[in-house]
Parts: sequence; structure tokens; C-alpha cells
Amino acid sequence: MQLTSEQQKMLDGEYGPGAQLAMKVQVAVGDAYDAPYMVPVTRTHVALSNQEADLWFAEKMAGLGATCRVRPTTNPSFNWDQMKRVTTIDPEDEAIVKRTHAAYVKLGALMTYDCTPYQERNVPVFGETIAFSESSATPYVNSVYGARSNRESAQSAMCAAITGVVPYYGYLLDENRHGEALVHVDAPMETDFDYQLLGYVTPKFTGFKLPVFDGLANPSPAALKNLCAQLNTGGNVAMFHIIGVTPEAPTIEAAFGGREPQLEVTITQDDLDQMRGELTAPYGPIDFALFGCPHLSIEQITTIADMVEGKQLAVPLFAMTSSLTYDLAQNMGYLDTIRAAGGEIFSNTCMDQPVWKFLEGKTGVTESPKCAYYTKRRAMDFVITELETAVDGALKGAVER
Repeated sequence: MQLTSEQQKMLDGEYGPGAQLAMKVQVAVGDAYDAPYMVPVTRTHVALSNQEADLWFAEKMAGLGATCRVRPTTNPSFNWDQMKRVTTIDPEDEAIVKRTHAAYVKLGALMTYDCTPYQERNVPVFGETIAFSESSATPYVNSVYGARSNRESAQSAMCAAITGVVPYYGYLLDENRHGEALVHVDAPMETDFDYQLLGYVTPKFTGFKLPVFDGLANPSPAALKNLCAQLNTGGNVAMFHIIGVTPEAPTIEAAFGGREPQLEVTITQDDLDQMRGELTAPYGPIDFALFGCPHLSIEQITTIADMVEGKQLAVPLFAMTSSLTYDLAQNMGYLDTIRAAGGEIFSNTCMDQPVWKFLEGKTGVTESPKCAYYTKRRAMDFVITELETAVDGALKGAVER
């Protein structure tokens, strides 16, 4: 790779062993993808995990004196003070979370603990070169905003934050951002939940090809968030286009860069219904409701609050969101309303954390196939359905068709 004098100094250790190790990682990634040189990034986001390997890397970097040139926002962990309202926290789990927090603070990360940084606090602009990890974030920033990021790991995104550069390859190049598979959507797509199903089923038709959707009109921010999350859960999709909606796809010709699609498929309502049937547990009695994978927006929390106001939930309801949205929900009175009904809102928390062990072996309801996917290792079953139907199920203690 061709490095600038500044980058070579970093690689040679003139900026300390932490920056040197981070640059070694970046050069190795670049060599693997035949990148000709590095390019600067202006934003970063790290999918912090609290798992041993992630903590080892963060503590190693912090111990070597690394600091972030481009301060990253971070993925959710769990809010131990809030979680103690509903369960007992294992001392080992609390310890690893606090160690992870300390390491990332020492590195200079911004401890936002939010898996939807693209909706608040870390919003890129068209054409901006960035380094984002997190499964829903990468397709969102690439597709909806037209920013440019490869599908980074937590470690490579942290190295980008420390060095301020990334190898020039993949989705940073114009030619790799063109569509490959044309996906005709022949379904009404009337709810945000329909986009959950569309995201999950599309990779079954398109495989690893970059999809271009035709037939979608004015999807809401929540719908786009759902689509992104499930494309990267049901498959491995870091970018897509929607004709007439996303900025790099004003026309089919523009979306495909003037080339013919390699594949053309049609997804119907029957396909979405079949996907729903494959994903969901049988409708019926439930033990709890769990929402917010990815984190809920204030509009989604408003929906929950409006539905439960003045009522009593039959089963516990747990909603996860960012700290900014949590504060807004508190200021708007939604937190009090949901708590009065027997529910709870958590900030900074992810369902893919060990603190949810107290729900192991139980059946819940969620609006997110991704939530259900991650909790399979904890033997949780989920009825997967629209947010409104799920909240109604929590009020009744059972989900009805």
C-alpha cells in the first residue's frame, strides 16, 4: 500500500505503540483487499459488545496509549442501574460492562450506547467517507444517506477511529456501489413491520448481490431502519437502493450504473406471509414483551404509551432505546405512563446481553425478527408481529391473530 509520510510514521511507531498497532491492522486489512492507499474518515461508530475478545482488544489498545483521532459513538451495553429494577445483575456481568466502559472512555470514545447512531448524534451526509460497524447502521448510512462505509468489525472501526483512516476498497469505490439484483416488490407494504419481513426474506432471493428495490414508495424512517436491520440478519447486505427514494437511485439506470441487472426477482405478499410463518412462534399466551432491536424511536415509544395509557399490562413490557430518546420519553410523560401500566423503558441497553437471562425459556412477543434471532441461544421463543399487535398482546397476555 502507498502510505503518506504521516501514516508511515504511525506504522513505524512514532505516535506510540497503540497507534502503531491500529495502523498495522488497517494495513493488513488493506493488503487483504488490494487497497492502493488509505483515505481519511470523518465519522466512526464502534459496535462495542462487552464480550471477552472485544474487551481484550479495547483494554490492550488503551494500555498501549491509543486515543481516537475521530471519536466513535458506541453500540449498546446494558444500563446496570436501570436493569436492577427488573432483575438481579450477575456481578461478573456488571464487572465486564464497567471494565469495557472504562477502556472505551480511556480511548476517547463517545459513550452513546446506541445502535441507531444514524438517527441522532452521528448522522453523516451524502458522500462522506466513514467507518461504521453495527448491522443496521452500515446499510442505513450507505443506502439512505449515501455516505460511504465498508462493513466494519468493532475492531477495524476502532482502528479507523484511532488512525483516522481506512483502506480504500469495497463500498468506498463508485463501481462497487451499483446494484446487482433488481427486486420488484409486489406487496402493499402498508406497515413498518412489512419492511422487517422484506429485509429478512430478500437475501433468500438475492444471496450476496446488492439489491435494488422497485415498488416501494415513501417508507418511513422506522421502515428503513427495519429493512436495514433485517437485511443484515437474514443475510449479509451492507448496501441497497430503492428506486426514487435513496439518493444514488433516482432511476433504475442510475442504481445499476448503466448496467443490466445480474438477477431479477419479484417478492410478493405470499412471500412475506411465508417468511412471517417461518420466523414467528405460534400465536397464543406470552410471558413478556420485548421491543427495541434496533432501538425504538420516540414515535414508536409514543405508540406504546398511547396504547397502554390508563390500562394494566397482563405481562411485563420492556422497551429499549437511546439515552436521548429515553430523556425525551421521560420529559413527555411517556415513561411514567408505561411504568404505571407495568412496563419499563431502558436506555443504553441491548437484548443481546446476559442481563436478559431471567427471561430464558420463556415466550415473548416482539416487533423485531433480529431480536428473536439473537435470543435463540438463550432459549427464548418469540411471537413476531406488528408493534401495535404486540402491545395489544402484552395487555391481554396472549397474541391474537
